Amino acid sequence: MEITPIAYFRSPFTSKFGIPRQSGLVENLRGHIVFCDEYRNVEALRGLSDFDYMWLIWGFSANVDAPKHPTVRPPRLGGNRRMGVFATRSPFRPNNLGLSSVKIEAVDTDSTDGPVIVVSGADLMDGTPIYDIKPYIEEVDSHSGVRSGFTDTDAWQKLTVEVPDEVARLFKTDELQALVKTLELDPRPHYHDDDNRIYGMPFARYDVRFSVSGGVLRVTAAVPVEGKV
Repeated sequence: MEITPIAYFRSPFTSKFGIPRQSGLVENLRGHIVFCDEYRNVEALRGLSDFDYMWLIWGFSANVDAPKHPTVRPPRLGGNRRMGVFATRSPFRPNNLGLSSVKIEAVDTDSTDGPVIVVSGADLMDGTPIYDIKPYIEEVDSHSGVRSGFTDTDAWQKLTVEVPDEVARLFKTDELQALVKTLELDPRPHYHDDDNRIYGMPFARYDVRFSVSGGVLRVTAAVPVEGKV
């Protein structure tokens, strides 16, 4: 079976570095689903606005040629313990398929690229191919009181984020909120622990520079990306 994209995702993240490691972790992070020409039909979305959430089936397009292994090292476990790939949400999967639950903010039928679906809480990079969309149904998709493996015992270790005023004013309010929430999750590779290293994370129209020391992430600059400001 061959599958082809029905749409592509538009996100403030133009590289995989910094993208939240799960959907829903940064609830106010907005993105847009723009359909391919052959699927750009408003009739295909009839009734979707009656749902609050939906599932996206998409492709890890940046990992297509990456080697795949039966075990991986989840960042949530500090990168020190191996788990079976099918017991994790690792992006390095045999068929490079991702699954995300996102909140439907709007179905824009008046856009020049329309219809366009505006969503929040996605963990997709800009340009990610989307293969299918299905509505989220609480009655069958939500299970309370269940076990969730290592995520039950190993909580996310969030960082304190400091953003100087001269950087904060470069972003819209919702962009700044999403940026801070993303940085709180520590976007660094799990094996990095260098207090003196300056990292760069493409976000919106800027390359956001930061360092981490003692559990505090300090944004040092936001450099405009050529052609994006």
